[in-house]
Amino acid sequence: MPEILDPMRLSNRRRGRRVLALVSAVVALLCGLPAAPALAGASRPVVRTETGLLKGAEAERVDRFLAVPYAQPPVGELRWAAPRPALPWTGVRDAAAWGNRCAAAVSGNGPRSETEDCLYLNVFRPAGTRAGQRLPVLFWIHGGGLQNGSGNQHDGSLIARLENVVVVSINYRLGVFGFLAHPALTREAGQSGDYGLLDQQAALRWVQRNIGAFGGDPRQVTIDGESAGGFSVCAHLTAPGSKGLFGRAIIQSGSCISQPVSQAEQSGTSIATQLGCADDATAVACLRALTPARLVDGPQYSSFAHGGPVLPESPSEAVGAGRFQRVPLIVGSTRDEGRTFAQGNLGWTQAKYEGFVRSLYGDKADAVLRRYPWPAAPDQFTSAYLTAAILTDSGFIAGLGGCPTLTFIKDLSAYTRVFAYRFDHRTGPGLRPEPVGYEWGAGHAAELAYLWPSFDNGIPIAPTFDAAERRLAADMVHYWGSFTRLGRPQAPFASPWADYNRTSRVMSLRAGGRSVMVPVAEMATEHNCDLWNAL
Repeated sequence: MPEILDPMRLSNRRRGRRVLALVSAVVALLCGLPAAPALAGASRPVVRTETGLLKGAEAERVDRFLAVPYAQPPVGELRWAAPRPALPWTGVRDAAAWGNRCAAAVSGNGPRSETEDCLYLNVFRPAGTRAGQRLPVLFWIHGGGLQNGSGNQHDGSLIARLENVVVVSINYRLGVFGFLAHPALTREAGQSGDYGLLDQQAALRWVQRNIGAFGGDPRQVTIDGESAGGFSVCAHLTAPGSKGLFGRAIIQSGSCISQPVSQAEQSGTSIATQLGCADDATAVACLRALTPARLVDGPQYSSFAHGGPVLPESPSEAVGAGRFQRVPLIVGSTRDEGRTFAQGNLGWTQAKYEGFVRSLYGDKADAVLRRYPWPAAPDQFTSAYLTAAILTDSGFIAGLGGCPTLTFIKDLSAYTRVFAYRFDHRTGPGLRPEPVGYEWGAGHAAELAYLWPSFDNGIPIAPTFDAAERRLAADMVHYWGSFTRLGRPQAPFASPWADYNRTSRVMSLRAGGRSVMVPVAEMATEHNCDLWNAL
């Protein structure tokens, strides 16, 4: 097994110990063995931040500092206000347990929460890292449609241990708590909506001020997000307040969606009315007096709003015109994004399926049906797989996957270096094993368990990986980690990953060490992009 770190990154005295530990971890990962436990009786790591001392915990050769406040709880008058820096504490704050999740309804992406005191982040570093080492930083933004999810789902220990980087995962306000826009709120503060994005910026600024105390390098921050996290990364590429807070970025199954602030305020006014706060003069006080439970159970709003100070223009238009931070990027999607969203379409008749297509595409429906025809011998899964293929290839859901992702990659590559991928492992364990027989394929979020073994959507995943899937997980961890460290993805004994700019090729991520670069034209054919681009 070769060294997986550049030996020049470690001192001669520490190099041997570190490499042996990392090689042991790689062997454990590839062979399905449990990682070595922390040493019995080891002292807990302590770090001094700008607001006070934190006592973390060591496990599996990683120091973990959990539930670190990066902003004040957004309660009372701070509900629907820009985040304010966390207040200092006395003594030593215990940081060994996960913190609160942000308020959200129960979903496949997490339990119900009515807690607004949730602006916490988590830091993972190789055990024994000291202040001043300046390790690169991977900053993770979770997905969930801007309505659910938590940084608690993403334990960064594996990437930190194998790739010698510091990993940060965060919470941010969700749904109506994080994105409600309203004219009265705009009058109060000069802007409204995008509070969740402001939270993310506050966490990034906390990293700039504090990550050095954990041994991280604030000059080498890579932001990474999946789904709504990917939407967020695109927004940060274009938001003035995010400039200079990161030097590389990764967009997993994301796009650049947003709405004009005027449209967001109309939606917010409607939501306020439904919540019994119709009077514009008293709407803000009325809304802030509502209980968190009432807001969780009420109508939701979850979209970035452009046209105000936070996002002066649409992120999609800014990217198309090259007005974004031109940092190195990894951008990609999963092969079957739509299968995650099409399970409810099981058991349709041919007539219902064709009616669905005609309702979406009108006089263009016949062209779509010729490419996605009803088979001669259908089964209960046929309608779900067909509609999923349409949702994937067209990028119907927020531009996720298929042809829109390939176009997105091409647009970005006109201005900056892009490493493109598609997660193509289609037979791994699904995130939801029901209904029995439904094949998740490489659905939306299917890649997350390979990078974050703690990500489970409520169902344990990693223990079901076979040897080929463990190899895929190792390859992906190395690709993501080396991009964070070096600005280019590479992995031992894995296919070289060249940038899209020079090759017009996309990395097809496959199990068992079979990942390979594929011409983008081949993927465009698979997704019927001649049809969808014409439509």
